[in-house]
Amino acid sequence: MKAKLNWNGRMAFSGETESGHHVLLDAGEENGGANKGPRPTEVLLNAAAVCTGMDIVMILEKMRFTIDGFHIEIDGTRAENHPRRFTEIAITYHIDGELPEDKVVRAIKLSRDTYCTVVNSLNAEIQYKYVLNGEESNTVKS
Repeated sequence: MKAKLNWNGRMAFSGETESGHHVLLDAGEENGGANKGPRPTEVLLNAAAVCTGMDIVMILEKMRFTIDGFHIEIDGTRAENHPRRFTEIAITYHIDGELPEDKVVRAIKLSRDTYCTVVNSLNAEIQYKYVLNGEESNTVKS
């Protein structure tokens, strides 16, 4: 996989993904940017959430379950000192439908442990929570 990004001045970079989509990333004004696009760290968190979400949808659909609604909340904690990497990431899944809890937990674990390239490329401790039929679960443990 390759990417090429061009500097647009100040802190902004734009480019095209290998799949042909345009991206624009920038910093906030407090960091020398013009706030014309999301921060790289914001994109990283969104990528982690979506990567696992796509896996979970695919796994549950292969199990022949129907998802009625699905949204994800992700919260990243960063170190105080540079490089200010993520030290902890918590992902909360809100999945609606007639879904057996054990199957949802299995889908989350398969994504986390086997399929999600983005999450498995990170070095943060990631916590997973989900809401199934309005009931919040405990964190999914290894």
